Amino acid sequence: MRARRWKHSASLRHNTMRIHQLKREHPNKKSRQIGRGGKRGKTAGRGTKGQKARAGHKIRPEIRDRIKKLPKRRGYKFSVVSDKPRAVNLAAIDRRFNAGESVTPATLAERGLLRLIGKKVPAVKVLATGTVSKKLSFTGLPVSVQARKKIEAAGGSIS
Repeated sequence: MRARRWKHSASLRHNTMRIHQLKREHPNKKSRQIGRGGKRGKTAGRGTKGQKARAGHKIRPEIRDRIKKLPKRRGYKFSVVSDKPRAVNLAAIDRRFNAGESVTPATLAERGLLRLIGKKVPAVKVLATGTVSKKLSFTGLPVSVQARKKIEAAGGSIS
């Protein structure tokens, strides 16, 4: 016959293992660091696979692709790309200038109708928005067809 050893014994109650007493026999193994990138491990913060994940990867710069597409032959000329002229309306000119004055790109910049670009006066064109009530002389300025009619109707001149 077997003896009942486990029943309500006070000494056994203190010898049983509890969950809060569990300990590892061996310490945790840390994952091996691969490549660079701090505490990333495995792919080292490079995502997964492909050219960008490889060591020494170099992505071709976009500007190099543009340069490669340019013609290499002798005598190739680029089409001239010039900036569009700044538009100045007749209404603004009429407010800032007195009768009999001459309107040039330099005087437009002085009166605050143009902003200098690198200490140079940009290209300007006079447009017909508004009216001219004074006799003004325009020199060194391209003028639209409608603006020309309004300036000449007011007694002004264009040269």
